[in-house]
Amino acid sequence: MSDTPDTKTADLCDAHAGTAHFQVAEPGFLDYGGRRGFFGPISTVRAPEDNSLVRKALEEPGQGRVLVVDGGGSRRCALVGDVLAALGQKNGWAGVVVNGCIRDAEEVGRTAIGVKALGTHPLKSGKRNEGQRDVEVRFAGVTFIPGHHLYADADGIVTSEKPLR
Repeated sequence: MSDTPDTKTADLCDAHAGTAHFQVAEPGFLDYGGRRGFFGPISTVRAPEDNSLVRKALEEPGQGRVLVVDGGGSRRCALVGDVLAALGQKNGWAGVVVNGCIRDAEEVGRTAIGVKALGTHPLKSGKRNEGQRDVEVRFAGVTFIPGHHLYADADGIVTSEKPLR
């Protein structure tokens, strides 16, 4: 999914801010993926310093979805790296938003997928199969709901209950 004029977050804010179905994430996420602009239906993982469920999600057909990973804002390890970014690209995910860290930033930047995160950390996460899939997660002032729609670009992240055009 490419960034087109009708999916720019600033334009979406101009058209929809203040409506009940529209949310704007607080700033703080940095762009790491090869695509700065991406959008799609939301799928979620709650992953407290354990990326087992992140891998399982990205192994599935993405069908243009965006995986929202709530790592609790932890900066103690990375939840996504080059292998998982490449897996997401291969399986048709539009992007990944990580409330936490990624690693292998240079390699992630060469993948044709959007990746936003709070920062980088070289340490990989644990593998305890802990966490939850496709549950509501809340961070950056937004409740990310599976099936709702996420739009991201260099200006930020917005979500909507319905697709926006």
